[in-house]
Amino acid sequence: MNETKKLYRVMQNKLIAGVCTGIAEYYSLDVNIVRLAFIVGAFAGGMGFVVYIIAALLLPEKPNN
Repeated sequence: MNETKKLYRVMQNKLIAGVCTGIAEYYSLDVNIVRLAFIVGAFAGGMGFVVYIIAALLLPEKPNN
């Protein structure tokens, strides 16, 4: 009953590695807003790109249930 939420990379509707889709699903946001935030972060000092790569390496794939 008390299921905890976990952050995963989601392989459905992904563009590159599924990081943005997973974050959008976890926080109940529109995936396009999350993608836009990463793009803005990439152009504003490059941290969006670095964070995306780290998340793609560290986050596990969501299991198919």
